[in-house]
Amino acid sequence: MQLDPAALRVIEAVARHGTLTRAGAALGLSQPAISYQLRRAEENLGLVLFQRSRAGCRPSPAGEVLLRGLLPALAQIDASIAEAQALARVPALRILTDFGFAGLWLMPRLARFRARHPEVEVQITAAQEQRAPRPGEVAIRFARAGDLEGWLLLAERVVPVCSPGWLAGRSGTETPETIAGQVLLHLDAPDEARWITWAGWFAAHGLRRGRRPGELGLNTYDFVVQAALSGQGIALGWRPLIDPHLASGALVALGPEMVREQSGYWVEAPGLETAAHRTLANWLREEAG
Repeated sequence: MQLDPAALRVIEAVARHGTLTRAGAALGLSQPAISYQLRRAEENLGLVLFQRSRAGCRPSPAGEVLLRGLLPALAQIDASIAEAQALARVPALRILTDFGFAGLWLMPRLARFRARHPEVEVQITAAQEQRAPRPGEVAIRFARAGDLEGWLLLAERVVPVCSPGWLAGRSGTETPETIAGQVLLHLDAPDEARWITWAGWFAAHGLRRGRRPGELGLNTYDFVVQAALSGQGIALGWRPLIDPHLASGALVALGPEMVREQSGYWVEAPGLETAAHRTLANWLREEAG
């Protein structure tokens, strides 16, 4: 006599949980429904599978024999179902980027992507020193044209910024010369930095100005922005990363903006072979405007 799959699940649940009530809760069924299913299974087999008592249900000798084959079989079926479902799922999108871009640009916008594409699993890995992406990954990295295989998402646009509190009592019409005389906040960078440093910004305006004693150096850009927001000095503001702070008035732009059209955040994605990766690329272009 054969049992239907639902009856096998009931037998397994009763053996695992020890009572009809707990087995029913695990399967989303009422206690009477579990009792009915178990009684039908025993009648079909002509066997008593469980010995009932006030303490619960304990497998009978016949039940123990059945469970020795049933439990491994059900576990194997569950594992095979999970494996098949995993094959059908959209692969996770792993995005590699730096802390500043992740915190200031990507995370505030990511809720819109997830609301529009709830079927896509997104994983973000942020690090200052970024490795090259592997096939199937997406890297959003600060670079110059020719440094990598990819496309430009955000061109480099830089303007000095500070908090309104820092600006209070000053003229409010700052020039490169007057900015050079104030306390600056520095993003630590190698000698050949890919991005505009304070030294590069001043050089573009015909000035030489290095780091001075007592000025603050930070190794991630989100720290630089936080220092500027708390009124600790003037920072170089990368737009559009800091545009929300400018729009809210939390930061104020000083002096002229500097633009490098072929430098900025580039998207590198070797093997954009899945629909999820193409969806992400289209969304990034849309968000960048």
